[in-house]
Amino acid sequence: MTAASTSLPSPQSPSFKPPRSVLDTVYAFAPNRDTQGGTAYFIVNNTPGGQPANLLIDAPAWDQGNREWLVAQGGVQWLFITHRGGLGRAATLQKTLDCAVVIQEQEAYLLPDTPTTPFHHRFSFSPALEAFWTPGHSPGSSCLLYSAYGGVLFTGRHLLPNQAGDPAPLRLAKTFHWPRQLQQVEALKTRFSAETLAHLCPGASTGFLRGQRTIDRAYDRLQTLDIDALRMSQPLL
Repeated sequence: MTAASTSLPSPQSPSFKPPRSVLDTVYAFAPNRDTQGGTAYFIVNNTPGGQPANLLIDAPAWDQGNREWLVAQGGVQWLFITHRGGLGRAATLQKTLDCAVVIQEQEAYLLPDTPTTPFHHRFSFSPALEAFWTPGHSPGSSCLLYSAYGGVLFTGRHLLPNQAGDPAPLRLAKTFHWPRQLQQVEALKTRFSAETLAHLCPGASTGFLRGQRTIDRAYDRLQTLDIDALRMSQPLL
């Protein structure tokens, strides 16, 4: 432990908020100021031999409490970045936990001194975990599908809950390419079925879920999105 880390909140500190269970093997961290309120997720995943193959999705707040919690789960083997806004203190996290960082190739340059595994269209972590490129919100925006629980899609800021708690692409001031983002949402609508997509785990705006842990009935709710109407009327937020 370095001298700088001794002042960080520990799991015993009143200021420490442990990740909450979303599904049996999925946890959500508290919103992270370093990522403008982004929500990072953690998947506890074991290989057939029982060895940990844990996956962290985007960077949580990097404090002693979160660090010790992650170590207690068996550490982090993979850190997947959904978009540039999810980086936070990813470089420090990688160096401390010695994990592999997977990021879409167009955004790997943002971690110049960190070993990364860049990918183009897809990256398979395991038969149950696959990342794929969904550009638009940022050049390298990507989603990750976890095939457990009927299909869980971690969307970063590609899809977020609106005020009604339904999934939607939101045109933000930092949106890189809005028409391309809408094209990718259309592709998601045809990629899945009710049997392969049950939950969405958004990377921000989780307060709009109003106590729900995920956006459930994800496939059906995704089908209600009117992309043509969004092209015509979606304002900048």
